[in-house]
Amino acid sequence: MSEKLLFLTGSLAEDGLHRVLNELEQPDFEWRVHNIGVKVAALMTGEMIQRRLPDCGNADRVILPGRCRGDLQQLSAHYGVPFERGPDELRDLPEWLGHGGRPVDLSQQDVLIFAEIVDGPQLTPEQILQRAYRYRDDGANVIDLGCLPEVAFAHLAESVHLLKAEGFAVSVDSLHSQDLLVGGRAGADYLLSLNRDTLWIAEEVASTPILIPAQQGDLESLQSAWETLHAQGRECIVDPILDPIHFGFTESIVRYHETRRRLPDAKMMMGVGNLTELTEADTNGINALLFGIISELHVGAVLTTQVSRHCASAVREADLARRIMFRAREEKALPKQWHSGLTGLHERKPFLYEDAEIQQSASQVKDRNYRIQVNDSGIHLYNREHYQVHTDPFELYPGLQLDGDTGHAFYLGVELARAEIAQQLGKRYAQDTPLDWGRALPPQQEDKTTYATPAATKKNSRKC
Repeated sequence: MSEKLLFLTGSLAEDGLHRVLNELEQPDFEWRVHNIGVKVAALMTGEMIQRRLPDCGNADRVILPGRCRGDLQQLSAHYGVPFERGPDELRDLPEWLGHGGRPVDLSQQDVLIFAEIVDGPQLTPEQILQRAYRYRDDGANVIDLGCLPEVAFAHLAESVHLLKAEGFAVSVDSLHSQDLLVGGRAGADYLLSLNRDTLWIAEEVASTPILIPAQQGDLESLQSAWETLHAQGRECIVDPILDPIHFGFTESIVRYHETRRRLPDAKMMMGVGNLTELTEADTNGINALLFGIISELHVGAVLTTQVSRHCASAVREADLARRIMFRAREEKALPKQWHSGLTGLHERKPFLYEDAEIQQSASQVKDRNYRIQVNDSGIHLYNREHYQVHTDPFELYPGLQLDGDTGHAFYLGVELARAEIAQQLGKRYAQDTPLDWGRALPPQQEDKTTYATPAATKKNSRKC
């Protein structure tokens, strides 16, 4: 039996909603539309819906317009039917519905994110804890305490104890044996990094060792170290080391492929910071590409850093990239149309409406409030009396009639600046809404991504 969906809308959007739903090719759900009796759908509130919607009929789910701010939990409890918020733009509804009439589920992933605090010795334990909270909020699974060369980390054990007491998984990152011993004895879950010559450390502590080659590119020593611990029944993770561009990058990618061929059952790690930090380019695209490789090779752990300012959102990007790649791999599909959070500068479908459609909307305006829309032609500015289109906001100024209203002038200045940026870059513009820069900035409004609930998390694979 097919699922039944009820779409709530307003008068202006009702015909367009019917048209979009009627154009769906063989949907595997039944649907009906209910006009709440408000002109603009975004103005619906939870209280208004409860007053004007007696019941949901036989609907299995109710879909609200994306800009409707009603309390979904309260509505679901009141009607006994799940309420969900759809996309902001009606034109995005077919993609949002996807297969089976549900939004894309990105709750699953199979990659652990190690987020490194590279300057641990220079921070107090409390400062380390606060940064750990930020990294965990961004999606990190393990907090990695980095040890600086020739700098004592006197409070290393104290920091590990504090993080563990707060429920964090912890790794200690150092090439000095003493740091690794201190961290391991304090209860660190992982140690970065051991090699064939320092395997004795693994005999002293219970921490899971991350193995690296004894010399750069020496896969034989890496394989030997793994085989030694594997024969002992000891869990470990191998890291062939990702090198920066022009310092062995391509060859290091080949090493990852070769390591997976040699050790098909080994857990693997990739330190992506050597590319994100050491390449002056937007990190969302770099992370997308690296996580595609990670997904194909089933690399189950990454080490990432946020040192350079252009890497300030690296953990958030890694979290989203692992979810997109997991879903695409499971569906045997390309990593497209799952989520737009890794496209910060441009968008796949930036301009939704043609000139004729914007002109039709303008013809229905009955007041003097200015509306702004953007497409390939430029910035469309209109009210009941005026309609202008220009690519340069300054060209719009002579036709404005603001009657000395400085507040309105300031508002239009802000909105037209946003519109110009969107038109130049090829980004979505929605009036009264900040431009969406993907994972480059923390979310400023409710994120519509379906992420893991506690129950779903228990089902996720944590194998590396």
